[in-house]
Amino acid sequence: MLSVLRVHLPSDIPIVGCELTPYVLLRRPNKDKSVISEDVSESAPIDGYFLRYKWYRIQSDKKVAICSIHPSEQATLQCLGCVKAKIPVSKSYHCSPKCFSDAWQHHRVLHERAASAVNENGNGEEEIFGQFNSTGSGVSNASLASSQSSGSLANGNTPLYPAAITQRNGGETWFEVGRSKTYTPTADDIGHALKFECVVVDAETKLPVGPSSTILTSRVIPAPCPTPRRMFSVSGVDIPGHLDLDGRLSSSGTFTVLSYNILSDAYATNELYSYCPSWALSWTYRRQNLLREIVGYRADIVCLQEVQSNHFEEFFAPELDKHGYQALFKRKTAEVFSGSINNIDGCATFFRRDRFSHVKKYEVEFNKAAQSLTDAVVPIAQKKTALNRLVKDNVALIVVLEAKFSNQGVDNPGKRQLVCVANTHVNVQQELRDVKLWQVHTLLKGLEKIAASADIPMLVCGDFNSMPGSAPHTLLALGKVDPMHQDLVVDPLGILRPASKLTHQLPLVSAYSSFARMGVGLGLEQQRRRMDPNTNEPLFTNCTRDFIGTHDYIFYSADSLTVESLLELLEEESLRKDTALPSPEWSSDHIALLAEFRCKPRTRR
Repeated sequence: MLSVLRVHLPSDIPIVGCELTPYVLLRRPNKDKSVISEDVSESAPIDGYFLRYKWYRIQSDKKVAICSIHPSEQATLQCLGCVKAKIPVSKSYHCSPKCFSDAWQHHRVLHERAASAVNENGNGEEEIFGQFNSTGSGVSNASLASSQSSGSLANGNTPLYPAAITQRNGGETWFEVGRSKTYTPTADDIGHALKFECVVVDAETKLPVGPSSTILTSRVIPAPCPTPRRMFSVSGVDIPGHLDLDGRLSSSGTFTVLSYNILSDAYATNELYSYCPSWALSWTYRRQNLLREIVGYRADIVCLQEVQSNHFEEFFAPELDKHGYQALFKRKTAEVFSGSINNIDGCATFFRRDRFSHVKKYEVEFNKAAQSLTDAVVPIAQKKTALNRLVKDNVALIVVLEAKFSNQGVDNPGKRQLVCVANTHVNVQQELRDVKLWQVHTLLKGLEKIAASADIPMLVCGDFNSMPGSAPHTLLALGKVDPMHQDLVVDPLGILRPASKLTHQLPLVSAYSSFARMGVGLGLEQQRRRMDPNTNEPLFTNCTRDFIGTHDYIFYSADSLTVESLLELLEEESLRKDTALPSPEWSSDHIALLAEFRCKPRTRR
């Protein structure tokens, strides 16, 4: 007879919105008693047996509140200031006085923003604080009370079915909440334990055979969500409702661009990020948290880096399609990569179909450029050594889009508004400074050809793995590199010589340098303190326990685009320096950059 050997969950802490899929180990009823882990459904039984699953929510008469800072802990105190300010109740709970004291500097921002929202918009706090909770993964007041589930329920891929309730001793009630192997906790489950039950069933009689195997989880916690980041206008006007700008954007002819390295699951290891709780590092949790964040920004163009091939096909493309985005992807090449081809990451660009249409796509494979370069300039005897240094699998995805809006005015009636968007991820190895610079230069030369063939604004986004002031950043920002730049000292293949060739004619400017040029306004001084006064770039876009610095940029062609507003930067202290990124709140080791642009009216050539 088919028998269950073991049942366990990858993570003991269940989180709202994150799938729970138990690992079930089975012994087959054959001579060699082979062990399998595949699902055995009623439609495909093995030797006349299949598995039946049930999930229960165990509710106590005692109401439970969850700490907003340590969501696996029960709350013991509540901030009355949050209650008075009508801040979502979930953010008001803390597990201890020390917890509240440690979090105060970050927590008081909630009070300040609530007060600001009331002053500016009347009862506007929901507009600010309700943005990430609106997906259903957030917490409401009702989630802390015993849920009186009734009617029909569904979870997983099973049909709707009536809720089953079994009363237990000790004031506990068991609600049946799922009948598939996978269950996704909901807001109703917060503060309650879940029970998974698996039993072997006779396919003919439909009766259980043998004892059931069960798992009891810890209490379900809400998906931790950070305080939403605001947009700041370059004119100095604060825009607290930036995530509800759809009407303003469509009428004004502006558009927004997001660039974000989301941290590939293949790189999100416990060894590298030991300070991040394992449940918050799991892909089932991070993918939902990342999606909630990305969708919440409502950007017109989204450039993501470190997107795994399988995650693009199975998750990001279909999920963002539901929100009106068309998807394009360029996977890294695989000459160096040795793992599963499904796990290799790449660059993904999404755009809103109601705002743009796809005109053309270019794929840049730096490995191909390396082959051409070595064939042309490297002696045969050094070719293998040169390729070993240059071939690193990095790519760039270039997309030409046509805007479905226009602000060209009567001077250019009917003129097509095109935008060229480059999305790249430059080599990470810090000792290969020559390779980084060569990759950036190669990309810029390709963009120059596109610019020469069309009157088109340029956006260059991505993770350049290069600090402000480095040779790659200098080339992007200034159009040339000083021959005496220290990065040019590392050039064993001679690919950077002469230094006079390291130029480009694109009038590129870093979008975030606009913060340094802004006037006086609410919050702008705080943003300027998060900028490096020497480079006019953010102090950091990448923050781990071992490294903090800026690697991510959005560059734009200043002759054809102007920056209207920028997403606020984060401060190092707010990221809880003792944990850094990723964290339960932020699911990448990078932060997202978002800029709003307006196309300048172009004169005819």
